[in-house]
Amino acid sequence: MRALEDVTVVSLEQYGAGPFGSVHLADLGAEIIKIEDPRVGGDVGRYVPPYADEEDSLFFETFNRNKRSISLDLSIPAGRAVFEDLVRHGDAVYSNLRGDVPAKMRLRYADLKHLNPRIVCCSLTGFGTTGPRAAEPGYDYILQGLAGWMDLTGEPSGPPAKSGLSLVDYSGGLVAAIALLAGVHAARRDGTGMDCDLSLYDTAIGMLTYVGTWALNTSYVPARTASSAHPSLVPFQSFEAADGWLVVGCAKEKFWQRLAAILDRESPGAGFAADPRYAGFEARRRHAVDLLPRLAAIFRGRSVAWWLAELRAAGIPSGPVNDVRQALREPHTAARGLVVETDHPRYGALRQLASPVRVGQGPVEHRRAPRRGEHTEEVVRGLLGYPAERFAELRAAGAFGHVAGESP
Repeated sequence: MRALEDVTVVSLEQYGAGPFGSVHLADLGAEIIKIEDPRVGGDVGRYVPPYADEEDSLFFETFNRNKRSISLDLSIPAGRAVFEDLVRHGDAVYSNLRGDVPAKMRLRYADLKHLNPRIVCCSLTGFGTTGPRAAEPGYDYILQGLAGWMDLTGEPSGPPAKSGLSLVDYSGGLVAAIALLAGVHAARRDGTGMDCDLSLYDTAIGMLTYVGTWALNTSYVPARTASSAHPSLVPFQSFEAADGWLVVGCAKEKFWQRLAAILDRESPGAGFAADPRYAGFEARRRHAVDLLPRLAAIFRGRSVAWWLAELRAAGIPSGPVNDVRQALREPHTAARGLVVETDHPRYGALRQLASPVRVGQGPVEHRRAPRRGEHTEEVVRGLLGYPAERFAELRAAGAFGHVAGESP
């Protein structure tokens, strides 16, 4: 068995953050039953441009492989009845909605414990279910600004900048996945479920880590650094070479000593290794204004490939500043099996990225993301055991809305 084959998650997820968290659980074998609202065309991620055609988008494929989709209208009694039966069979109810919505939709533990005392109700919201912003929508870009990330990102002379990736969303999804698994573990041990109140805001603030600790306890004022430099370790930043950029990191004193030896060979008489101004972390930090321009001038004299060969041979942490296509072509990407393939009826052989979460040595199967409502009958009749007559009654009552590919 795969690690999570005995875990069933009833998911009211949408867009990026929630589905990103559960896709890793799905890759580990968890049954993710994705409920899509037929009134709004299901998950909005199905329609994200530019690579979208009708209800198929590469965005949606990225976050929803290995899941099953059912079309279910929770706003009517018939749809709610099916949902409640799913809760009876599930280990967790997972959602990423606005902070006030879980209560309105009756998705909390207090609302569902009579159906399943062990159910774990995991809500990933923008700002949490409490506090003055609980009813506000939360999006990655907004959170990067609000939590101080943008103030730390970009060149000192430029405007604040967001990360090129939606890191608050993705980190929030992983935090929610951890909480869900912890909740399920505790519920199986103790026989009692619970609420898990996660938020993108909490995640973004928590990820300030040591910068937040410094700001809370000292006079330290966080500031952007030139060339994406580490705030305290020198040198640890990007440098421009003759034909591109590379990152060099002296996170330990031994790495600086090795780098100094290379620099002294490349620039005879420079005296980096013997200069007391550069001996030790604190000394280099104090004299960074003098040291870094000297290093920058030397790095510009050779190609990226030349520098990387020298640095890797010396065991100094370093790497190229790749573009995305270069990163995907890295030999190590292939060696680690990070590109996987699924078969899609519209896109054919579709390549995407494997989950970095690895448990055990067994092979991981990858199944394309589901069509909207594709597994409605399979789940309702198979998992829940509804007879054909009951399924037909629910369909007539509008529980499943209009399932893609069928007549309304």
